[in-house]
Amino acid sequence: MTGSEPETIKVGVAYAISGQQLWLTVELAPGATVQDAIERSGILEKFPEINLEEQKVGVFGKVAMLDAEVKEGDRVEIYRAITADPKAVKRKKAAPVKKPLSKKTQEQKAS
Repeated sequence: MTGSEPETIKVGVAYAISGQQLWLTVELAPGATVQDAIERSGILEKFPEINLEEQKVGVFGKVAMLDAEVKEGDRVEIYRAITADPKAVKRKKAAPVKKPLSKKTQEQKAS
């Protein structure tokens, strides 16, 4: 390789909704942005509910601005709004299961 910049770079674009995941690969010119990758992927047409003004985006799990430059092999991600508080979900999963009282214990408490 001569050290010159490639003519195009390949970038992945990922989006997931309940029960469905989409991963697309696009070719872009060097210097392209996160927004360029999303628009080139066609994902906005497939999922018209995506609103880039409200939803966060990122690269490899780190939030990024739409004007951030992407590099060869990057994975651009479009994040959905959180529908449940993660801490509340974790507490619910960790809560002990209460067993019903045995008949003998119920009788003892009644007397």
